[in-house]
Amino acid sequence: MKRRLIQLTTATAMAAGLVLAQNAAPAPQPGHGPGPGRQGARMNWQQRRAQRFQRMATYLNLTPQQREQAKAIMDEARQSAQPIAQQLKQGRQQLVEAVKTAKSGADIEGLANQQGVLIGQLIAIRTKAMEKGYALLTPEQRQKADQLGGHMRQMFHNRFGAQG
Repeated sequence: MKRRLIQLTTATAMAAGLVLAQNAAPAPQPGHGPGPGRQGARMNWQQRRAQRFQRMATYLNLTPQQREQAKAIMDEARQSAQPIAQQLKQGRQQLVEAVKTAKSGADIEGLANQQGVLIGQLIAIRTKAMEKGYALLTPEQRQKADQLGGHMRQMFHNRFGAQG
């Protein structure tokens, strides 16, 4: 039982890191994006997000109206997720402080469980947004979207599946 709880806590902490890494701006690389500094990296991240959306919209052959609606859905989800992402960041800082101050295992488990709840909320926001976006698609576009998801899973499995 204790081992399972430790595994769950570790998985939750790792998932929180992955979720936050998705929201974090990447470090600027020489020769890529606008000038050095944090603002340049943030703009580069936004440009890549917009580029990903354009590729998906083109692949699915979205109409201009569908593109606007999908963008509005994604923007709404992003706004809803921002306070949760901030709470996750604070929770991560609290976990670091708990380790540094040698808090009890129960305190750390409590903080980790709070992180897990927040991650669940983020997953719900993103899943609801995907549901709304999927509802906008025609049957042909849904078929393409379904194939795209399978293709992405296969790429992920090919890249990471062999690593265990």
